[in-house]
Amino acid sequence: MGNTAVVVGGGIGGLAAAVGLRRVGWEATVIERAPVLDDAGAGISLAANGLRALDRLGVGQAVRAASRGQYSGGTRTPEGRWLARMDGAELEKAVGAPIMGIPRSLLHRLLREALPPQALLIGREAGTVRHTGPRSVRVSCGDTVLDADLVVAADGIGSKVRRLLFPTHPGPVYSGSTVLRAITAHAVEPHTDFELTWGQGAEFGHIAFPDGRAEWHAVLRLPAGTRFADPLTELRQRFRTWHHPIPMLLDATRPDAVLHHDVNELRTPLPSYTAGRIALVGDAAHAMTPNLGQGACQALEDAVTLAAALAAEPTVEAALARYDTERRPRSQAVARAARQAGRMGHQLSHPLAVALRNTAMRLTPSGATLRMILRHHAWTPPPLG
Repeated sequence: MGNTAVVVGGGIGGLAAAVGLRRVGWEATVIERAPVLDDAGAGISLAANGLRALDRLGVGQAVRAASRGQYSGGTRTPEGRWLARMDGAELEKAVGAPIMGIPRSLLHRLLREALPPQALLIGREAGTVRHTGPRSVRVSCGDTVLDADLVVAADGIGSKVRRLLFPTHPGPVYSGSTVLRAITAHAVEPHTDFELTWGQGAEFGHIAFPDGRAEWHAVLRLPAGTRFADPLTELRQRFRTWHHPIPMLLDATRPDAVLHHDVNELRTPLPSYTAGRIALVGDAAHAMTPNLGQGACQALEDAVTLAAALAAEPTVEAALARYDTERRPRSQAVARAARQAGRMGHQLSHPLAVALRNTAMRLTPSGATLRMILRHHAWTPPPLG
């Protein structure tokens, strides 16, 4: 009998981990507590590093076909002045791909379709996770008990498995920002593929999809737990004077399509991404703010790196040690950079600080901006066997 793994969590990181494990000869079962995989969520942007990881998993071509390259756009002020232009063609020349925009639901579906149906246990919540020996881990799942050679914890920012492994870790904290997002109900013409607009204590952005619809997000500096009786009306009021296409995007959105989540992060880095035969991936390991658009990409890197290590190393223990060595420094560095980007973006509220930031951005050469992006996008995945 071959090696077996249980993946706790059926999000992007968990599905990708299961796909990767199966590509290197492991039997992987995904436990997902959601009773129906309704592919909730708005949109997502995938950089070259995430796309390379998807290529290794065998779904890169399908994802590209369902995505739209983000070639035009950049960062603006609420009045519409450009702070920095994005040249997707130049980025593609440097790293092989522009940023690609895709509905999150499509990415979930494509990853899920790469797995056999019997590999998914839907509507089943993982209970206890414990080692039953030096080479075995047991996961309870209702009346079912699953014994495995490896458990991959992909159960998100509120990970129960992480709390079990690191009970003294403070866990996720509120970043100070809350985000509202949606996909427009119909095709729109924003004139650019991708934009961020930074105001005082607020951000609005969009990414365009192949079918002409667009995903937008609004980030606000508000106390944790703040909610609005009518979110769309609230946003129309807050952004009514901001440049085109912001009011148009809001007008093209159904009120029931707006999602609202506080932005939490693992501000205190974990001391390890593994314990015994349990590995943490994605938000369970390094939940970060979305300011660099790298959350999903880092989860995809985790999945490929874990599978590659298991294929290359003589023992599971050696593979997990390699996984932790390779993934923890990079993903935690990206998390720090994302936090810093937020501090220099929508989190600035003092007019003088905003003016200084805007001047600095306008004076920064495009080459310097590209080099900063390449730090995160220029990642080469290891081979899977």
